[in-house]
Amino acid sequence: MKKDFYEVLGVQKGASADEIKKAYRHLAIKYHPDRNPGNKEAEEKFKEINEAYDVLSNPQKKQQYDAFGHEGMNGMGGAGAGGFGNMGDMGDIFGDIFGDIFGGGRAGRSSGGAQRQYRKGADLRYDLDISMLDAMTGKEVSLDVTKRDTCQTCGGTGAKAGTSPKTCPQCKGHGQVRVSQGFFSFTQTCPKCHGEGQIIDNPCPTCRGTGTIRTNKTIKVRIPQGVNDGSTLRVSGAGDAGPKGAQPGDLYVVIHLKKQPGFVREGDDLHTEIKLTFAQASLGMEYDVPVLDGKVKVKIAPGTQPGTILRVRDQGFPKLGRRGVRGDLYVKVNINVPKSLNSEQKKALFEFAKTMGEVPKDAVQKNDSFFKKFFS
Repeated sequence: MKKDFYEVLGVQKGASADEIKKAYRHLAIKYHPDRNPGNKEAEEKFKEINEAYDVLSNPQKKQQYDAFGHEGMNGMGGAGAGGFGNMGDMGDIFGDIFGDIFGGGRAGRSSGGAQRQYRKGADLRYDLDISMLDAMTGKEVSLDVTKRDTCQTCGGTGAKAGTSPKTCPQCKGHGQVRVSQGFFSFTQTCPKCHGEGQIIDNPCPTCRGTGTIRTNKTIKVRIPQGVNDGSTLRVSGAGDAGPKGAQPGDLYVVIHLKKQPGFVREGDDLHTEIKLTFAQASLGMEYDVPVLDGKVKVKIAPGTQPGTILRVRDQGFPKLGRRGVRGDLYVKVNINVPKSLNSEQKKALFEFAKTMGEVPKDAVQKNDSFFKKFFS
């Protein structure tokens, strides 16, 4: 015994046409054979909801069904004969279902009013090497990019000048044709236009009917302050042109920072090293520390030890997207020990060592080998 058609679609008997259509669309997507390959139960369910919708979406059949139930369908064709009564509405529904199942969407219309879709142009990648200084200060660069652009000869139509594409007579511009077998209905790429929805009898000699040509373009890109290694900048619409006027792709610029001798970047902070003499570290001073864009004065406190790390605030990289905020500069102090001293320098250093208690007293008094070795 057949189920009540309203129960099959999950709607009340007084449901509006929009409510019936919405319920059917939801169930058709759920139980479509392409989503349930080999599932016999889903196939039967799909048949059942198609039969119910065929009746309830047709005002005449619906009136007959409401009055006499399933018996009222005998001899009316449509559901009883295995066909669809409201084909225009069913075509619209199945177009939406096909798009939802396969991730497609509706796109522009052909001159005949039929719907077709074109994919956007391909996205492109450009690897850009820049210096640390450019990454810190920001810079506008010009990139030479090989890409597909809209053919100027035909304006992207793909047709020879003076002609225009024709709507495909087989799919009426949809790019897809529907095949129906009883209650089963599925779509496939139109074999005549290969999914284009149009046929070009006289292709453009420049682009050979594709609507795009490969060319070299100079694209200006602004490198923001504080950009990091591996950052990706997106230039909207700078990728390949889309076919037949579809949306162009994007250009993605991947940043690679060149190594800078003497400097290491960690996030927004900058690290470097300086070498002080023993006297400078002992006495203290102001030291001009080289940085990427010049020098910065750093105060060296008296008695600064080797390995000391000094922090200089706001002298690192700008924080990306935060205007006026910067990281810090970290300066590691090393002591530069002279490799050779003359006799006068040795004597002076020896006298200093004595005042610091670094020379044994008996060695000084006896003028023994320690003293001689010191000045050798």
